[in-house]
Amino acid sequence: MKTLTVRQKQILDFLKSYIEQHHYAPSMREISERFSISVRGAYDHIKALERKKYVKIDSNHYRSLVLVNQEPYRTEQVVRIPLLGSVAAGKPLFSEENWERYIAIPAELIGRGNHFALRVQGDSMIGAGIFNGDLAIVRQQSDAENGEIVVAMVEDAVTLKRLYKEKNRIKLQSENPAYPPIYTQNLRILGRLVHLIRSYE
Repeated sequence: MKTLTVRQKQILDFLKSYIEQHHYAPSMREISERFSISVRGAYDHIKALERKKYVKIDSNHYRSLVLVNQEPYRTEQVVRIPLLGSVAAGKPLFSEENWERYIAIPAELIGRGNHFALRVQGDSMIGAGIFNGDLAIVRQQSDAENGEIVVAMVEDAVTLKRLYKEKNRIKLQSENPAYPPIYTQNLRILGRLVHLIRSYE
């Protein structure tokens, strides 16, 4: 490995400390704020550390950065995805006002693509093992196969249901007999369910 500048050593030490505490890397903005430099300056320092083989940046995952030749728990690749809160009618789902916080997810669980998390509300999908309060991890995509569980927008409302494409309409099926299916010709698929996270506390 090549010799580091003083600032690069400071940033590398900050990365190690941050990852040890949080188990994921800081954002470029967090690095820039820590050292009172621009976001571009932080990015340039990280790219220099990458060229000198002290870190790796995975361009397939948002803000995914890992240290090279560190202990396993420090090098496990973790991605941070936005947890979206309740969405008001008419407000875009991915508007920053809907973001509660970021959550860290092992990259190997979700693979490539952009993802987001939604907090499940209600019991309409209990037959599929999806309960109120679960975190639904969703891969962003605009289409899905029959029978897949999707997050869809219908008349400005966001819902988590099983998708069935019929001849002249789409059926969104709940997994609870207390809830009738939703039939629509005006649907926008926002993503497909890929994982659930549940807390037992």
